[in-house]
Order: sequence, then C-alpha cells, then structure tokens
Amino acid sequence: MKGSRKYWHNVFAVVGVILGLFIVLARVPIAQGGGNPNPGVLPLNSHSHGNTYGEWSARWWQWLLSIPEDTNPDLDTTGADCAEGQVGKVWFLAGTFGGPPVIRDCTVPAGRALFFPILTQVDGAGVFDCEPTAPGPCDLNTLRALAAAFVDNPTTLEASVDGVELQDLIDYRVQSPVFSLTFPDGAVFGLPSGTFTPNVADGYWLMLVPLSAGTHTIHFKGESNSGVVVDVTYNLTIK
Repeated sequence: MKGSRKYWHNVFAVVGVILGLFIVLARVPIAQGGGNPNPGVLPLNSHSHGNTYGEWSARWWQWLLSIPEDTNPDLDTTGADCAEGQVGKVWFLAGTFGGPPVIRDCTVPAGRALFFPILTQVDGAGVFDCEPTAPGPCDLNTLRALAAAFVDNPTTLEASVDGVELQDLIDYRVQSPVFSLTFPDGAVFGLPSGTFTPNVADGYWLMLVPLSAGTHTIHFKGESNSGVVVDVTYNLTIK
C-alpha cells in the first residue's frame, strides 16, 4: 500500500505540473494574435511624447503644409529636405502627393521616434473645401466624410522596416481632432498664406520607436480606392 500511495502521489504531481504549464501558456500572447504584431510600432492607443496618434496626425499635417513648395518634404525626390521644420523627439517622414516611387536618403538624430502616414487625406477651410478658400460654410461632418471617403477601402497598404513587413496595417487608421493650418508665402499648390480652421484628417499612420544607430531602410506604399499611389523608400542614417 505504501508503494501504491507513492505511485499515485507521483501521478498527481505530474498532472499538476502539466496543468500548471497549460495555465502559464494560456497567459502568453500568441504572436500575431493577442499581442502587438509589430513590436517596433507603438500601439494605436498609445500616448507617445505627449500626444495621441490622432493628435500627431494633425501635427504632421501642420508641419508639412507650413513648409514652402520649394523645400516641401512631400515634393522632395532625394531626401535633401527631410530635416525641414523638424523639432522635438518625434521626427516626421513625408509621403508624396501621389505619383511615381520616390527614394530618399536622410540623416536622423538618434533617439527620435518616427511618425509617418501610409495613406492620408486632409480636408477643411484651408484646402479648398469650404470658406474662405472655397464657397460654402464648413461643416465638420461633411469634412470628415470627405477625408474618410479617400482612405476607405484602400487597394494597397504596405510598410516594412529593414525588410521586415509590418502586419495588420488596416488597424492603424485614425482620425485627427479639428486643427488649424498656417500656410507660408509660396505654399504648395498655391495655397493662400495665413491661418485657416477648421481642418480634419483621416488615414493610416505608424509611430516607430527610435531605431538603433546605423543605417536602416523604411518603405511604405499606399494606394487609395481612387487610384492615388504613395510609394516611398527612406534610406536612413541614425546618428
């Protein structure tokens, strides 16, 4: 009987260990499932460097459209203008206003998070959608619908860092809060100088954690349902 008790004691101990392992494994997020599928990308609900994704998207548009056409990063085909207007711990990467693929070489200070859109649209008082740059009053619901219509059901959403494809990009969509835009003399597309509000944006955005010192390649491509294509490769030097 003593041997029998010892046998059953050992069996129960083994069963207990196995059950314990199942409990532990049940708590481990499955890759591409319960956890963050892109560890180098901050989650959409994060509040990085004092702003939400939506607030950063507004700041990105304010940055881009505050730069004159002759040095505007969205029109830059080499990377020569990538440092225009950059301040703080978040470095903005420009897309394009549509067109052929662009390759840019850019040096970024170490310790900067990188924020950029794969596909985005801005609509509002400053960009020929309502008064004073177009006839008719500004209605926020109408402006949001215009921005959403451009980014709804994209044909293509792609992004990679050093050859590693990022996943679930459709989940990185965000709307901005209402924001003002200030255009300089010589703004892109003949936009009038001055400050205009309200404006809103919609799109797919990524906030990358700071990259290590050295060279890195970031590629992103978005194609809207209307056929507008943004295709940009950044060869970055972090130092």
